[in-house]
Amino acid sequence: MTFWGMALTRRQREVLDFIRSFVAAHQYSPSLEEIAGHFGLSSVATVHKHVQHLVDKGHLRKAWNRARSVEPIESGEERAALLPLLGYVAAGQPIEAVETDETLEVPRSLLPRSGNCFALRVRGDSMVEDQIADGDFVIVESRPDATDGEAVVALLRG
Repeated sequence: MTFWGMALTRRQREVLDFIRSFVAAHQYSPSLEEIAGHFGLSSVATVHKHVQHLVDKGHLRKAWNRARSVEPIESGEERAALLPLLGYVAAGQPIEAVETDETLEVPRSLLPRSGNCFALRVRGDSMVEDQIADGDFVIVESRPDATDGEAVVALLRG
């Protein structure tokens, strides 16, 4: 859920200001530990919560499972992207690939830096263990290879 336009708490504003200053000075993002240390916090859990609220409110973007990936979104930047909705993906039995002319508005904070993405709607329930249910949208990064353990969408020919 994204809360664009909602006011920041005092602490969220302080965390955002620190991240902006750190990035400007070092040209890379601070770690959660560095943010916690700056504010005298003993746990990164509190920092993680503040960072997640800033992502949800559209002030930061963060790559999943990547260290030092927190980036401020400047006020002039577009906070949402329109991804082409290219049809359906099967979660279970294969289905025919069908393209649509629809788009899906997605917060940029959810997208990888490559920007080469599209959306698909899930049909089937074989992915519920991974929290992907029938009717959900999935964002797919188009690339030629995958890393062990990643979920993939494959187009079967023939």
